[in-house]
Amino acid sequence: MNASTAVFPGLKRVALLGASALLWLPGVGQAEETTIRFQLDWRFEGPSAPFLLAESRGYFAEEGLDVQIDSGSGSAGAINRVASGAYEMGFGDLNALVEFLAENPDGPGISGVYIVYDGTPAAVFARKDSGIETPADLAGKTIAAPAFDTGYRAWGIFAAANDLAADAVEWQNVDPTLRETLLTRGDVDAITGFYFTSLLNLEERGMSEEELTIMPFPEYGVPLYGNAIIVSESFANENPEAVQGFLRAFNRALGDTLDDPEAAIEYVRERDGLIDVKMETRRLKLALESVVDTPDAREYGVGGVDDERLRDAVALVAKAYDLPTLPSPSQVFDSRFLPPVDERMLLPEAE
Repeated sequence: MNASTAVFPGLKRVALLGASALLWLPGVGQAEETTIRFQLDWRFEGPSAPFLLAESRGYFAEEGLDVQIDSGSGSAGAINRVASGAYEMGFGDLNALVEFLAENPDGPGISGVYIVYDGTPAAVFARKDSGIETPADLAGKTIAAPAFDTGYRAWGIFAAANDLAADAVEWQNVDPTLRETLLTRGDVDAITGFYFTSLLNLEERGMSEEELTIMPFPEYGVPLYGNAIIVSESFANENPEAVQGFLRAFNRALGDTLDDPEAAIEYVRERDGLIDVKMETRRLKLALESVVDTPDAREYGVGGVDDERLRDAVALVAKAYDLPTLPSPSQVFDSRFLPPVDERMLLPEAE
């Protein structure tokens, strides 16, 4: 026993208590959380479930992150907001990212870091009573879509893969709110849209799946990737551990979502109490089944890319979109931040 504790027996205990108290002071003994502003591509709907689940269950917080998730108004908006610095990370169509990089070769660096939709959700929806059963039957027909729609933009890739001339159809550029209505009224023969969005919109308007011929682009020879988590290059370079932590948390949440979509949808309802839970659960399941759970994702794990496929996809988009430059695959996707492959094997093995 030293002199100080002999004369003042409570001194050591008080000193220890004081040191413990200091740990609770802001900035003392605790790592400061990294704030990430995250921009979704669309409203709070079924497919946003894994992001919101990761936030609500504290997966981001466990990685030392304070993540603020905002709804969006399209992939182009998400990409532009990350480019502007308004958001550090976001969720958007990888093909729209290719376009942005090609048109802004000297602009801010942005890259995909985790592929969520292993295939593009773009699909053709055609009226069976128009005599359309195969891609060849689309020749001479009228198709409607907004000018920014991936199916519309990438039509040349779909046409080439299915021995159709790019000008074999007549296009109507329409407002997205009118697209499905025009098809149900019979004003057009077909539309393009995201599979899990347009199908539900058509059903809401009274058109059943049995009345439709549906041609998902990945099933008809189009090897494009879909939506990915994107990040500002400057933020990633300055905060590589934060980006890694975000992807670990999301990967964990995606696994939970795949295991129990019904439970995951509750986190969407937390953010928007007006959602139709039944419809959004179905939308989520359609998204998971059609563009997340793919043969490649089963064999190689979710999140990553096949280098040859990515190179081909970038070249196809550059040609179809008539882009002024060709971004390199390494500009489009950066795999450095991905969780290990064994952690990304979230799906059953390919049969």
